[in-house]
Amino acid sequence: MIATVFNNIICLGFAKITPILAAAAGGGGDQGGGTPHLPNIFSILHDFGLLPDSVYHFTHEWINVIYGIFTSIILCFVAARIYAHRKMIPGKAQNLVEMLVESMYNFIYSILGEDAKKYTPFLGTLFFYILINNFWGIIPLGHSPSTNINITASLAIMVFLYAQYTGIRRLGIVGYLDHMAGQPRSAVTWVMVIILFPIHVIGEFAKPFSLAVRLYGNITGEDTLVAAFV
Repeated sequence: MIATVFNNIICLGFAKITPILAAAAGGGGDQGGGTPHLPNIFSILHDFGLLPDSVYHFTHEWINVIYGIFTSIILCFVAARIYAHRKMIPGKAQNLVEMLVESMYNFIYSILGEDAKKYTPFLGTLFFYILINNFWGIIPLGHSPSTNINITASLAIMVFLYAQYTGIRRLGIVGYLDHMAGQPRSAVTWVMVIILFPIHVIGEFAKPFSLAVRLYGNITGEDTLVAAFV
């Protein structure tokens, strides 16, 4: 669950950089001409006079981070409770969680082989964190943090940094640079380094941008369509 906590720390830093979307407007509205969203719990409470303006303005500004933290709390609570009450003969809740974890492990194992055990905690947490964040948009009174580019960018940057750290740790600095250069072993491949190295560097920096925009675009489009139909 360290990944979810780390992500929320990054989200707090990015939440002020490029606010693309406003939060949810009261009455399922249009957010002052912005992207439409279904109303969330805070806008409903504000509409009924149960939430002071000052509190509402705060939740309106930090709505994506708030729901991202909700997701972290849910994941941490479920994991801690299931682990604390685990039994040799699992109950329904433990059986469900074990099935999800085992399915995730088997999927990662099919790609990474024996390294799956090492990377399943990070990749599995990332998968379920994003999945629940996406589901918030279609849950009544929820709001999907994935409809904000700052949230998806923070996730993409975290994955980018983790991938580079893993590559350097496994290959070493020299091995990592050798990989980025295309592993030249002949005169021709050494000449191609001039082309391959910049391409690989640009490709690595393009991945987080692509990941951030793709997730943001998919979920924003989905939530916008749902709100428009409603």
